[in-house]
Amino acid sequence: MSAPEGPERTSFAVRVSRPSSGWRVELLADDAGDELPVLERALGEVGADGWPPPFVLVVDSRLYFVVLRHGPGGMVRALISDATMLEWVLAAEVVERYGIGVDTEGAFDDDEAGWPGGDLDVFADDGLPHEELRAIVTADDLWADEMVHRIAARLGFADELAAAVGA
Repeated sequence: MSAPEGPERTSFAVRVSRPSSGWRVELLADDAGDELPVLERALGEVGADGWPPPFVLVVDSRLYFVVLRHGPGGMVRALISDATMLEWVLAAEVVERYGIGVDTEGAFDDDEAGWPGGDLDVFADDGLPHEELRAIVTADDLWADEMVHRIAARLGFADELAAAVGA
């Protein structure tokens, strides 16, 4: 990836889909936004974009990221890279709405880094299994946007993501 031309974006929301022509990444907001219903609507109609379905990916202040995606029967699957970020509006809403369990008493390792919550199989249909995704989201040396860029590189949409978010 090339170096960003302007100031690095610390928050963003994108919709990622894979039509027959390849990956497509659309910027939804320059900032992460805290409107969960808006992000859910950005997923589109269930089944309209084929399988695997598109997903919405939000990075909030480089501290955590959220992935939303339709699953079987139209339910929304959710992943949050750090389920302990409950002081942030979007993180708290995702944890509450999708019933993601958070053990705030024992939620930190020795470095006081939290851990992921929700559906770690959210990218399995794209070829990124649970174990590989867990290794990325639990890496203590990566900010949330760096985790997202690593996921994008692994799945093959890094260039499209960089073009959409200007990084």
